[in-house]
Amino acid sequence: QVQLVESGGGVVQAGGSLRLSCVASGSMPDLSGAGWGWYRQAPGKQRELVASINLRGTISYGDSVKGRFTILRDNAKNTSFLQMDMLKPDDTGVYYCKLTVPLTAYFGRGTQVTVSS
Repeated sequence: QVQLVESGGGVVQAGGSLRLSCVASGSMPDLSGAGWGWYRQAPGKQRELVASINLRGTISYGDSVKGRFTILRDNAKNTSFLQMDMLKPDDTGVYYCKLTVPLTAYFGRGTQVTVSS
């Protein structure tokens, strides 16, 4: 079993930055065949994809965060990062990390991000 733990959330003013981290541990698969993703869920809304990077290194972003967020990975350290700049109040929510490996996927328990206006 793989466990994912997110960290780095907090309260920040609009225009500020945060860097989220997600560390995987446990029975680790070969991450060369894995993809990472970051999702968020605002109160009363469905969970949405924020950013992802697949096993080939192809990156995609949600339209609302393009140009402001950057997804990174360090497979040697079993870690993914989400650099969030120029934050807006609409970015408020719980941010979840996802690790996708052949045949299954894992989610972390999330970290709260609150952006004040």
